[in-house]
Amino acid sequence: MEKRSNGGVIGTANTPTTSSAKGIWSLSEQGVNRAAWPALYSPPSTVEYLVVAGGGQGGSAGDSGGGGGAGGYRTATGYSVSIGATITVTIGAGGAGGSGLGANGSNSVFGTITSTGGGGGDGGSNAASGGSGGGGCGNASGVNNWGAGTTGQGNRGGRGNTDDETYRTGGGGGGAGAVGADASSSGGGNGGVGLQSSISGTATYYAGGGGGDGWSSSYVNGVGGNGGGGGRGGAANGTANTGGGGQGGGRYVSRGNGGSGVVIIRYPDTFDLAASTTGSPTIATSGGYRIYRWTGSGSITF
Repeated sequence: MEKRSNGGVIGTANTPTTSSAKGIWSLSEQGVNRAAWPALYSPPSTVEYLVVAGGGQGGSAGDSGGGGGAGGYRTATGYSVSIGATITVTIGAGGAGGSGLGANGSNSVFGTITSTGGGGGDGGSNAASGGSGGGGCGNASGVNNWGAGTTGQGNRGGRGNTDDETYRTGGGGGGAGAVGADASSSGGGNGGVGLQSSISGTATYYAGGGGGDGWSSSYVNGVGGNGGGGGRGGAANGTANTGGGGQGGGRYVSRGNGGSGVVIIRYPDTFDLAASTTGSPTIATSGGYRIYRWTGSGSITF
């Protein structure tokens, strides 16, 4: 053992190494070699996200209501995150409790990204606009206005059929992947198809529009669009955590509520887990990614 003057440390002079410490490093050796030490925490700098809002409720009319529009659908890579910053997650509820006109779904949020709730289906005047718009109703007054979608998030609803008093059928709600189908003399319009994403590790459709009401048992209800839209049956709700629109209702069937939204993010599993989360997200590692899926509001901090 020898007394050394470089930092006042007593010990044998050894060459520093990042794999194991042979002896004791002096303060000056620590400073020189700090950059070579293994990182204690390695979070990502960007993440990929999918943010789907709550779907709209179907309309309820004396003759036939339009299907609810799907919740807004937004997805992209390259969302910047930083150590210590908390990112808020909000899960939009599906539309429910409307009177005539279906209630819009609620927005879903991930940090600065907001997806707009789906528009409610027409219940006698005008369908509501939203992430995707609600479908128009069928009635004797000739009013069949569909709701508009939001650019980059969804599409408009379909028109209700009012041309013939016998066939007052409702239009389908818009979906993330296509407009809602117009109603016809044979039944309600189908909901617009949603969009497929594999961000969760499984290819899944989200944000399908609700089917329009077929008015009577003689005329079929529209089919809900792939991605959770309600259709073909009374009180056919949009599927939870897909942002699907609800089935339109009328004289013979009850309308459906919109499905709740979802937020999913992922990043390469070469990076560490987040420092903390709230809202009890499902956390998985699959296909080379760390995946976080929220079905209830919360947050994440890296």
